[in-house]
Amino acid sequence: MDLMSLAMKYGWILGAIVLVILLHKVLLRYLFGTVIVSKDQIGIVNKKWVLVGSHRTLPDGAIVALNGEAGLQADTLAPGIHFGLWAWQYAVTLAPFTTIDKSQIGIVEARDGRPLSKGRVLARAVECNSFQDTRQFIASGGERGPQISVIPPGTYRINTAMFTVLPAEVLEIPDNSVGIVTTKDGTPLPTGEIAGKETPGHNLFQDGEVFIQNGGYKGLQEQVILAGRYFINPRFATVEIKPMTEVPIANVGVVIAYVGAEGVDQSGDAFKHGNLVKKGQKGVWVDPLDPGKYAINPYTHKVEIVPTANIVLNWATGKSEAHKLDERLSTITVRSSDGFTFNLDVSQIIHIPRNDAPKVIARFGTMANLVTQVLEPTIGNYFRNAAQTSDVIEFLKKRSERQAEAKTAISAALVEYNVNAIDTLIGDITPPEALMKTLTDRKIAEQEQVTYKTQQLAEETRKDLQQARAMADTQARVVDAERSVSIADFAAQAVVKQAQGAGQSKTITAEADARVKTINADADARVKTVNADADAKVVIMVGNADAEKARAVGTAEADVIKMKIASMESGNYAAVQIAQALATNHIKLVPDIQAGGSGADSGSLINVLLAKMLQGGNGNGTTNGTGAGSPAADGQKS
Repeated sequence: MDLMSLAMKYGWILGAIVLVILLHKVLLRYLFGTVIVSKDQIGIVNKKWVLVGSHRTLPDGAIVALNGEAGLQADTLAPGIHFGLWAWQYAVTLAPFTTIDKSQIGIVEARDGRPLSKGRVLARAVECNSFQDTRQFIASGGERGPQISVIPPGTYRINTAMFTVLPAEVLEIPDNSVGIVTTKDGTPLPTGEIAGKETPGHNLFQDGEVFIQNGGYKGLQEQVILAGRYFINPRFATVEIKPMTEVPIANVGVVIAYVGAEGVDQSGDAFKHGNLVKKGQKGVWVDPLDPGKYAINPYTHKVEIVPTANIVLNWATGKSEAHKLDERLSTITVRSSDGFTFNLDVSQIIHIPRNDAPKVIARFGTMANLVTQVLEPTIGNYFRNAAQTSDVIEFLKKRSERQAEAKTAISAALVEYNVNAIDTLIGDITPPEALMKTLTDRKIAEQEQVTYKTQQLAEETRKDLQQARAMADTQARVVDAERSVSIADFAAQAVVKQAQGAGQSKTITAEADARVKTINADADARVKTVNADADAKVVIMVGNADAEKARAVGTAEADVIKMKIASMESGNYAAVQIAQALATNHIKLVPDIQAGGSGADSGSLINVLLAKMLQGGNGNGTTNGTGAGSPAADGQKS
């Protein structure tokens, strides 16, 4: 038998086998009521009809059958093989497991259960094994609608025909941040309150049912959530992430509480501008927050940052410090007593003590209000009033005095507002342009006057310098003239000495004559016998007198010669002596008749010869500083 015959004989068997393989589930389903559920699925059963029994139909309003009624069955089929579920009576839908990712939570809504409790927005929580046990959920009084409980990350066998599960992101609050919570269910807030008080036991709003049972209020919550990971049902509460409240160094934080019990004023009777209360009470807290970070709800508590370091405020257009409290301040415009308008830049340094910061906030509300309501009008009006008491020039000249007066006056004014005025500084002063031109022209004129005086002094100095140069240039001639005067003085002294020697000589001669006459008279009166002795004595005395005379004359001449030698060179002095000797002995130095001259010029020729002789002795035409034709030389010749 060939293959073709075999195929025709047994082909129906092979076809039947293939058909069974392909339709085995259907066959099993219809023939044996068999349902196969894979390992990652559940079977959701819907019973089509019930022939007999008291529970043939569901109760009114029910959706899920608990007692075998026709309709959606509460129990699901677990993975495996199930029998008795014939297709004509049961419709089985295979559904995958419900998987919640690790970064998510499951938000559940039930299709069946009791109606929501009065006033509730979310169904109360019941034990139902994370909504995997529908029968237990309904039996425990589970309510239909959105559930307050959530499903944490994981895999669950949930009847999706009964429960709708939607994923939602897990709440993550980063570091240095807080979560501001607003609940959608709970007790309504009392009249006048803006936020619910802190409620214990709800595990930071993750257990909404406990929150409601413990009397938690619906709406904004005073309590905040710190950094971390939370499974909070977004249908129960919304969380807004805000940065933590930071009080910088050199600042304090004054807390204004909008929630809390009514407090007793702690400011004292002297402070009449607001109440200061203790921490936790409604109002301005008397104790400020020191530098640091605080988990404060910005909707229930406001923190005003008050600098405790020195604050510089500038009344100057376009100039502002980092704190920006003076960004709206501008240059002060004032009017002087002489009617001029000019601009004035002012810087004010203030300090607010730590313990006075709550009083400032209680009085003004903010630091910006302190600047606009007190500092700006106080300082502006002070300088406007001060400018009207003087003219512009006087204001400029007495700037330091005005600054000191302003510091004192403004300090006294700000003490009343719990603000210490450290210093008041006057910056640029911009006088009117016309006045500035007048002052500039005057200053230029004054500077030109100084310049002229300086130039005059320079000319006088130059004149003195030129005079000194001229005197220096003539100094050599002055020295020569002084030398000539000294030589003439020495010559005169020599003549005087010579005259004194001649007088002494004559005195000695006269005395000698008188003595001789006396001796002669005595000799005549005496005995002539002693004439010989007297004559001898006379001779001796006369000789002594002559010797004494000669000695005096010689001494005088020697002194004169020494003085002459001192006043001229020794060679010149010798030439003078030769000329005198020739003249004394009448010896002609030149012939009486000269070629090219007459007798009348003979004297001149002799003078020339003497001058030449004197010049030859020195070699440079001068004799000890005196020329050949000088008076001293002429005196020696005569």
